[in-house]
Amino acid sequence: MPLRDRKRQAVRTEVIAVAVDLFLDHGYEAVTVDQIAAAAGLSSRSFFRYFANKEAVFTQLLDETGTGIAERLAGRPPHEEPWLALRRAFDDVIEMLDDDDEENRRSLRTMRLIYDTPALYGSHLWKQTQWNRLLADALTSRPAATPSAEQRLHAGALAAAAVACFEYARAEWVDCGGTRPVSELLDLAMGAVHPLPDA
Repeated sequence: MPLRDRKRQAVRTEVIAVAVDLFLDHGYEAVTVDQIAAAAGLSSRSFFRYFANKEAVFTQLLDETGTGIAERLAGRPPHEEPWLALRRAFDDVIEMLDDDDEENRRSLRTMRLIYDTPALYGSHLWKQTQWNRLLADALTSRPAATPSAEQRLHAGALAAAAVACFEYARAEWVDCGGTRPVSELLDLAMGAVHPLPDA
């Protein structure tokens, strides 16, 4: 990545962190773009060079998460059973959520905020439909070949089911206050749809 793009990404990452902290402390609706910009050391005009609005702070975070899961899926062994490959693609995200540290507690609070804020939850669900396509595309490229219409449909159904299982597992994790690991909840959710083969 060119230096200019790396600098831009660093600023976006910093603004996201600042904005999420403000949302968690004061509530999403109470925080303005001007407050986010000031806390991040930017002018309001500069903020809009990176984000269309304050909601875009969350959608950017969700974009990065979905892209990362799809990249890990694409990197799984090409002949691994697809349902297992999908499960393993979530491992890095789950590891972050299951870590018993401040970042874990922040993630829990952030997910509660998303679930409790209709505007954010709507964006959250919309982004997950985009995850479905990303994961379906990654599935149809394992092994690399031109997929048939039936293979694309099959991959899309598997991807959508896996994303739905992840969402239900994460929602349960939030409801129980993080007392049960997301890894355990996702195994249960995905196992209810189809048995997970041994790794």
